[in-house]
Amino acid sequence: MLSQRTCAIGPNPLPRTAFRGAWLALSLLAGLALSGCTSTQVRTATDASGKPEHIVGTVVLVEPDIELYAVGAGGMQEPREAWTLTARREFPIAARDILQAQGVPLKGDFMLPKDAGPENKLRQLTLLNQAVSISILSYARGDALRNKHGKFDWTLGPGVAALREATGADYALFTYIRDSYTSGGRAAMRIIGFLLLGGDVGGGMQIGLASLVDLRTGQVVWHNLLLDQTGDLRDPKGAHETAGDLLRGIRR
Repeated sequence: MLSQRTCAIGPNPLPRTAFRGAWLALSLLAGLALSGCTSTQVRTATDASGKPEHIVGTVVLVEPDIELYAVGAGGMQEPREAWTLTARREFPIAARDILQAQGVPLKGDFMLPKDAGPENKLRQLTLLNQAVSISILSYARGDALRNKHGKFDWTLGPGVAALREATGADYALFTYIRDSYTSGGRAAMRIIGFLLLGGDVGGGMQIGLASLVDLRTGQVVWHNLLLDQTGDLRDPKGAHETAGDLLRGIRR
């Protein structure tokens, strides 16, 4: 029986994923230790006058990259296909509801073709966006998105034109989520670890990245990192809560 997560006694390790190297880099570059259950890092690009950029045009939700895992008593991450399929279904519904409630005009969701291999330009674009997100976490400071030279310069380049042509949208919303849940055995191990070792041996954690990219210019205009020890993507209510945290700060 898998239990719902509770707030951690101390910091947790990031889950293992198909993008293991990238998510390990995210862990190191974010430099965060949760002081509570949920932490976000929202950053918004600014215009020439220094005001936050607003969405002017339509948005397409790119197929979310989501994987869910169970954390066994020994701390190993075990992929759970049924949970993952539920999350991949419920999260886009919740994200659309939240964006529509804010008055954001949406295009139909964009799904990568099942046969899209590594050479596919649109698949390459999603991987590029992930790499840029890691760079943002590495170099960004304060509320504005800035590169290591102190200038706003985060872009995916002209290749975004292919996605605009495929969707007809002005912006693309990219989301990545890795979510893990502690088993009863692991929960017991955490308690024992705290009592005997004075620290947390780690449990479940929800980690999300989201970025809004202007498909007319390639610029990243909004970005968020979510770390959550209580979120749950396995039901509609939990998916809506996660979507609300991950999409916080998008401006219409």
